[in-house]
Amino acid sequence: MSNKSAFDAVGHESLADAVVDQIETMIVDGILKEGHKLPSERELSDALGVSRPKLREALQTLEQRGLVNVRHGEGTFIAKLTGRAMSPALLALYTRHGRAFYDYLEYRREQEAFACRLAAKRATQSDKTRLTEILDVMVETHKSADTEASRDADLKLHAAVVDASQNTTLIHMMASVYDLTRQGVFYNRAFLRTMDGTGQKLLTQHKDIVDAILAGDPELADAAARTHIDFVEASYRQSEEQHAREERAAKRKQLAT
Repeated sequence: MSNKSAFDAVGHESLADAVVDQIETMIVDGILKEGHKLPSERELSDALGVSRPKLREALQTLEQRGLVNVRHGEGTFIAKLTGRAMSPALLALYTRHGRAFYDYLEYRREQEAFACRLAAKRATQSDKTRLTEILDVMVETHKSADTEASRDADLKLHAAVVDASQNTTLIHMMASVYDLTRQGVFYNRAFLRTMDGTGQKLLTQHKDIVDAILAGDPELADAAARTHIDFVEASYRQSEEQHAREERAAKRKQLAT
């Protein structure tokens, strides 16, 4: 963590309660996310301007509320707050029934277009800097053909756009949706690169999204998000149709021999 802390010194009315309130607010706002490690006890007490006993009292309250996990010898971490969007059984069902994939894309199309519109209106300079930095990483990983790093940057960019929407419900809900993507249940970026040829279309689509947000153009940002998801859907439909044609051709050949 940098020397400039994300935490503010609290007043003296009720120190432990003030610490609890600040950390809860940072969780609601999506600043502190699940799995995030809090600064050390010394760093946090200094940043908040409270004694260590008061800090420990606050952390105990947060732990009792299920918001943090205190791991002795490791530190204090934000607890897992967003449950699975789907149970393991439903995830397996989705993988066996391809039609559900298009419902997933339909949902993402609307939510991400909404997030992009809001981000174009609300993104702060910090949000814009973060988006630009992630896009730079995407450009570099595209050049180096680093598939894993490219996939990671892709997910980070989508999450950063949602963060820039400043809508806390959207931030937490989409975190669960992106977890499905991270698990590889639906969105196979390696497959999309093969449909794309070089991955250049994907990179251009993400650049268009960021450029529209930086320009503060909600309509353009909305359209860029929809174009991206439309490309994903069209690619998968094209693949399915090609697979079906190949199966039919193989059967015709078998019967003709």
